[in-house]
Amino acid sequence: MNAADQAHMAYALQLAARGQFSTQPNPRVGCVLVKNNSVIAEGWHAVAGGAHAEIHALQQAGIHANGATAYVTLEPCSHHGKTGPCCDTLIQAGITRVVYGMQDPNPLVGGNGLQKLRDAGITVDGPLLEKQAQELNPGFIKRMQSSLPFVRVKMAMSLDGRTAMASGESQWITGEYARRDVQKLRAQSCAIISAAGTVLADDAQLTVREPDLFQLLGQRRPLRVLLDKHAKIPTDAKIFDNTAPTLWCTEQPAVNNLPANIERWQSPSDLHALLKELARRGCNEVLIEAGSTLAGLFLQEKLVDELIIYIAPKLMGSTAKPLFNLPFESMSEAQNLTIVDVRAVGNDWRFTAIPAR
Repeated sequence: MNAADQAHMAYALQLAARGQFSTQPNPRVGCVLVKNNSVIAEGWHAVAGGAHAEIHALQQAGIHANGATAYVTLEPCSHHGKTGPCCDTLIQAGITRVVYGMQDPNPLVGGNGLQKLRDAGITVDGPLLEKQAQELNPGFIKRMQSSLPFVRVKMAMSLDGRTAMASGESQWITGEYARRDVQKLRAQSCAIISAAGTVLADDAQLTVREPDLFQLLGQRRPLRVLLDKHAKIPTDAKIFDNTAPTLWCTEQPAVNNLPANIERWQSPSDLHALLKELARRGCNEVLIEAGSTLAGLFLQEKLVDELIIYIAPKLMGSTAKPLFNLPFESMSEAQNLTIVDVRAVGNDWRFTAIPAR
């Protein structure tokens, strides 16, 4: 494969990213059709249940797809879901070569689509820009491979590592730009997990409210998951409005007169069981928006795939609350992290880190 192949695949990856907020539980996929060294059509998977990236591109190309090369970020599907197999449509359209970014981790596909294309006489090349293709769909890949979602923990702290005053006051540690950035994290997540203490402290809604993101979500709304074992959250709290589906995890008896979008579910015996249930429901990426105790538990149980920490240029003092409740007693227990990204967000800084396994 040459530089032109890489350039076309890079463009297909850009197209796939346009589905960042709307394709769940499906993967984000882009497709570019090239003929005589020129792009003749393009497509991306826009919404779950809708046409896949390949179909959008083929419809745009029409009869000109015959003899073209298709650059697809993910192996074309070979099974019947809500739509038909994309590899069959590529074959029928007369595509002569397929370049793929990565193999589909879905066991229903898992190389079958590529083999079907080869059996039809189509040249298949790849993987190409595989790492970039994998980075587009961390949640889908993990769910297919381990039946668990990709878990991202978001926290905000002062420069001295504090998240709230001793009184519980925490609004606002970071500035407006950081809070807008959090809206993007919510929008790309399938579910947002929080605990009663966090919800009560701010009367939090845990919803996407930025108008442009709200529009990109379409009909999809991230599931709010509330860990409220003793039903401390009052039924008139904002979290129990009808703006998003909500899973209320509690051991208390059912409560009458809750909105129809509120589902009462047993309080999970462990966090791993909760994540398994969310994966069963089709959740690819899960965002933890909670205080030091719940976030610390996810870390201690090694369930966190990524940490996003916003740091504000302010000092909150030694009596303020720490970032995580991690009762370590020696340096040997310290959690090692790999920092993969650092960037300014307004007057604040955002660190992205991966916990060592």
